[in-house]
Amino acid sequence: MSQSAPPPHSEPQPQPAEAQPAEAQPAGANPYAQQAPAGAPFAPPVPPAPQKDNLGLGLAAALGAALVAAALYGVVIGLTKHEIGWAAVGVGFVIGLAAGKVGGRNPALGIVGAVLALGSVYIGQLVGEAMIGADAVGVSFSELFFQHFGLVQEAWKADADPLTFVFFAIAAFAAFSGAKKAAA
Repeated sequence: MSQSAPPPHSEPQPQPAEAQPAEAQPAGANPYAQQAPAGAPFAPPVPPAPQKDNLGLGLAAALGAALVAAALYGVVIGLTKHEIGWAAVGVGFVIGLAAGKVGGRNPALGIVGAVLALGSVYIGQLVGEAMIGADAVGVSFSELFFQHFGLVQEAWKADADPLTFVFFAIAAFAAFSGAKKAAA
């Protein structure tokens, strides 16, 4: 086989990518991308991102999320005068999400998130019960909740049914699975 000579006109020949100025590179090319070393057929692999595993921060984030979620869940119950199942799922998932995103893959965070979700749903239900009771008897929420907390608990026990405990289980499961998914 014979090689043909280039045409006689003088068009500039394309230069290798590393010798071209950034504005002359093809559209979509990253001028800051790391070039493969000479003689290597491919670029070196990018090391994986370091895994977070901060139990203390995860616990703090889960506790903060639990307190906020309990207050919001209680307000939803107090305003609607009904327990809402999807809100209990949201309480659990938000707690698990906060624990997993901030704390990483620590296996204790899923369990702690589930326990905090149980407490958060309980406190939220008590807040809702106190809001409903305060409207019924004509006192302020804070007076009923903080000065007559035993009365609020008795009212909660009287209103609790099997569905109430299903909400607890759903919230705990959502927190546990949310922590695992957020850390992945």
